[in-house]
Amino acid sequence: MRTMAKLGAGITVLVLMLAGCSTMPKQPDAFVRGDYGYTKEYVSWLIRKEMRKNDVTGLSIALVDDQKVVWAQGFGYADEANKIPATPDTIYRVGSISKLFTATAVMQLAEQGKMDIDKPLQTYLPEFSIKSRFTDAGPITPRSIMTHHSGLPSELLKGMWTKSPEPFENDVKLLRDEYVAYPPNYVFSYSNAAVTILGHALEKVSGHDFSSQLTASLLQPLEMSRSKFDPAPDHSPLAAKAYRKGEETDELPLGIVPAGGLNSTVLDLSRFMEMVFAGGRAGEKQIIKPETLAEMLRPQNADVPLDLDLRIGLGWFLGNLDGIDTKETGPVAQHDGATLYHRSQLIVLPEQKLGVVVLANSASAGDVVSKVATEALKLAFEVKSGIRQPEQKQQSAVGEGLLSQEALQAYEGRYATIAGVVNVTKEPDYLRAEVMSTAFRLVPRADGLLGLRYKLLGLFPISLGQVDYDGFSVARVAGRDIVKVRSQGRELLLGERIKLVPLPERWLKRTGEYEIINRGDDAVLIENVRLRQDSGLLILDYAMPLFIGGRMSVAITPLSDTEAIMYGLGRNMGETIRVEIVGGEEMLQYSGYLLKRRQN
Repeated sequence: MRTMAKLGAGITVLVLMLAGCSTMPKQPDAFVRGDYGYTKEYVSWLIRKEMRKNDVTGLSIALVDDQKVVWAQGFGYADEANKIPATPDTIYRVGSISKLFTATAVMQLAEQGKMDIDKPLQTYLPEFSIKSRFTDAGPITPRSIMTHHSGLPSELLKGMWTKSPEPFENDVKLLRDEYVAYPPNYVFSYSNAAVTILGHALEKVSGHDFSSQLTASLLQPLEMSRSKFDPAPDHSPLAAKAYRKGEETDELPLGIVPAGGLNSTVLDLSRFMEMVFAGGRAGEKQIIKPETLAEMLRPQNADVPLDLDLRIGLGWFLGNLDGIDTKETGPVAQHDGATLYHRSQLIVLPEQKLGVVVLANSASAGDVVSKVATEALKLAFEVKSGIRQPEQKQQSAVGEGLLSQEALQAYEGRYATIAGVVNVTKEPDYLRAEVMSTAFRLVPRADGLLGLRYKLLGLFPISLGQVDYDGFSVARVAGRDIVKVRSQGRELLLGERIKLVPLPERWLKRTGEYEIINRGDDAVLIENVRLRQDSGLLILDYAMPLFIGGRMSVAITPLSDTEAIMYGLGRNMGETIRVEIVGGEEMLQYSGYLLKRRQN
């Protein structure tokens, strides 16, 4: 998932390379097998550099080699005001790394014969139901949920982060009025809502509330003594405070506990990785059978055409990370996480029995935890195996001529992507891509793909980080016109070309500014919502102040006078916006929120 997120971020955010205040440690000519001294030295330097650059207050890391933590350290502050340093024992919110534990607990029940992950979810949660426009679709199953192929909406935003969240079990009732976004096993579409519902099914089958079941089946046997599933952040003396733009802030409770409610430390999460490397054992306890663990780490979606080269196991994301060559290392399995203000990354190389986890307490730490974890694991692999990882090379752009003018013109159009609506137009000698009001150039490369380039003021080339190495193209897959990106040797779905449809008069009359009227004590996830018509397309603009700068844009396609869907493929796309009458007034309803049009 981190790969997809970085593609979107790299397209929309200019990465300015700032020099650190200290000198990078000199890499030795050859590593001594088992000696992680340089790994610690270099990664410590990198952490301090990236923390300064990105205004990260506190961070902790642990590096695991088989059954041993070979390095664990904290940097910066868990509590800056009281000068309490971050340590390996600092407790953070780990966000979506929680899903690895939920999936593992479900597979424990499957081992016990209490749950068949290929049976309909309703077998274990009879009260579950959701509307569908796909009459021939198969059932939603626990397997399709753990691989994010259930087709369920990505989120139920209302009450997701709030001062007093409702029990997550209530989400079953909320979903009854929603539509699935896709038929099951049609396309990868990350869903917090689906994993939360699966957590409720786990409760039904086990006979225990979610937190108690996870504590008894996983946290206690793994001796993760400082870890707990809870709607609220930890408030013990070991807990990390939360920070945004260098200022302390409140991390609100999270309603979707099975999807993101784990409080933990890097040392506790190291025990989880050690269990993976031991074939499901922790000391004398068999937490999960080796064959079950192997199934969780097996790619589940190779027969889904729209997933291209994206691979996911049961809970685990599989495949390449920046600069890690899986031809040498074997499979990479990972999961990242994000709450309002905490960021996390956990990566394992199962065949090498190497793993790393990085946790941070700042909203700006997303790219930091990913970069630090990846670099630490690359160096650790070189130390353990003696095999150097190859350096990435940027494909050269050769200007016009490699692709014909007709071929370039074929790219023109608007696309629904993970970075919002992208408008591509042909200029005399290149393609212009406009993303969130920023213009980039798409230039032909030697390999026949298009490279994304940016020039400050149209004159000075600026690096876009990993995106400098990525190549873009269009294709028709499973009857959809898609745009894809080649990144780290894999082709990934980036977006879909938008096709115009006639716009009903009723929807055109609904254009204007909207405000959420039932936010309550929720965090401000979405604000400044505007519905507008642009050259025959209905576009919903909005701001997400806690997560991105600027404004996002989503194309919506009316299906009737009262329903429209968000155009595109993947997370937060394919979902339904409904018109409802509340108190005699017409309002838009999305993800539990009611949006009222402001009067001019």
